[in-house]
Amino acid sequence: MYQGNYLASTLRRASLGRERAVFLTDHQTGRSMSYGDFFANAERMANALVALGVTPGDRVAVQTPKTVAMLELYIGCVLAGAVFLPLNPAYTAAEISYFLDDARPTLFVCDPAKHSSLDPVAASCGVTHILDLSPEETGSLIAARDAQNAGFEAVDRAPLDLAAILYTSGTTGRSKGAMLTHRALASNSLTLRDHWRFTSDDVLIHALPIFHTHGLFVATNITLMAGGALHFMQGFDPQAIIDTMPRATALMGVPTFYTRLLDTPGLADASKGMRLFVSGSAPLLAETHVRWAETTGHGILERYGMTETNMNTSNPYDGERRAGTVGFALPGVELKVCDADGSPLPQGEIGTLEVRGDNVFAGYWQMPEKTAEELREDGFFITGDLGKIDEDGYVHIVGRGKDLIITGGFNVYPKEIESLIDDIPEVLESAVIGVPHADFGEAVIAIVVPQRGLSLDIDKLKTQCSHELAKFKQPKQIILLEELPRNTMGKVQKNALRETYRALFS
Repeated sequence: MYQGNYLASTLRRASLGRERAVFLTDHQTGRSMSYGDFFANAERMANALVALGVTPGDRVAVQTPKTVAMLELYIGCVLAGAVFLPLNPAYTAAEISYFLDDARPTLFVCDPAKHSSLDPVAASCGVTHILDLSPEETGSLIAARDAQNAGFEAVDRAPLDLAAILYTSGTTGRSKGAMLTHRALASNSLTLRDHWRFTSDDVLIHALPIFHTHGLFVATNITLMAGGALHFMQGFDPQAIIDTMPRATALMGVPTFYTRLLDTPGLADASKGMRLFVSGSAPLLAETHVRWAETTGHGILERYGMTETNMNTSNPYDGERRAGTVGFALPGVELKVCDADGSPLPQGEIGTLEVRGDNVFAGYWQMPEKTAEELREDGFFITGDLGKIDEDGYVHIVGRGKDLIITGGFNVYPKEIESLIDDIPEVLESAVIGVPHADFGEAVIAIVVPQRGLSLDIDKLKTQCSHELAKFKQPKQIILLEELPRNTMGKVQKNALRETYRALFS
């Protein structure tokens, strides 16, 4: 039915002939939805898009709470040849104005609670239609869907046609729209399905947001391509996840999921029947690896990806899942560690990671100059992440290039100092940043979160740093906080910390 549409045919193949098989159970309502009903609704969504005048290549922007209907709309966009553009529900009207003005979507779908405030924003950006979708799955989008019949002949889409645009977080400048092709999404999810051994017997606990590549293009796509099932949660609830584990086989999460689950009673017993725990989107502390294995008997499988590339590396399914690393390059992905000129560095040396493969994006929306800066003519993407490959071939992420600290002419990699500090029993986690300093250019400072209920002696911490670190690497100041600022995917927002403490030595 979807044969001429590259991504749609790949997403549908595993469930053909299994119309009554359960695709999804909605945790909020307890309602189960079959594959047949899910794709019938997606086809209705596609018909509704066509009725609104959405044509192949048009953008459909969505800023709504996480719902099953949003997944149906995503597949409907794929079927209709539209470009799906999900946006973080936390974005303000001013931020939404930038995205709509940049992407110029034909349709914008928002939460009814924000409709009145966003309507003039969308109109000023030339958006033709604005519909709404509530957390309870009511609204004008649902009405438009239900006015249509199921059955839709998928629009032909080639591998290099656009399927989605995801905007980067914009921490170093204005946000960039990463253009993701049918091939990039299909190839990466198929690779991960096979690498992580997903089958139709799997039930994945889905507690991630779906405006981000992890929850939408990894968790959802893999499940569809395996013909498995989702237990679909609107957000992260550790007790609900533990209660669901006896009826599930896999969980995908960010490090915060795992640290909080470890503090929730019942984890050890509930996790016995689980097959796989995957972590990504932010670095996982080695301590969390160890505690999780001791508590559950499972090793967390950590992987590494980006908005622009989907997933690049993964620790092995069989074999050592090495704490502090992100494993090896996935099949079909080339990865190298390079200097500033793009020349490969010897094994063990720290440099910028570059990747090439079908998973890599097509460039930044309406930013040819930025695309040329970061996407080489030979297809390698300059990730901006600093890393190294150890003697066993495992990839280590040292940090972002922009997080590199240059103090007194010396390069300091924050990860080295953070690893030392995080190994101290009284420390939960830390973030090391550079701030302006008149004499050194930048000064190293450490922001440290103590373990709950434990007292942390800063003088003792300074002494340990002085014993194990060269003087230029030692933090000039240590600041204690109750928690580190994070984005919705659990990444520590070092840009926010740098802004907060930029005047520390002025």
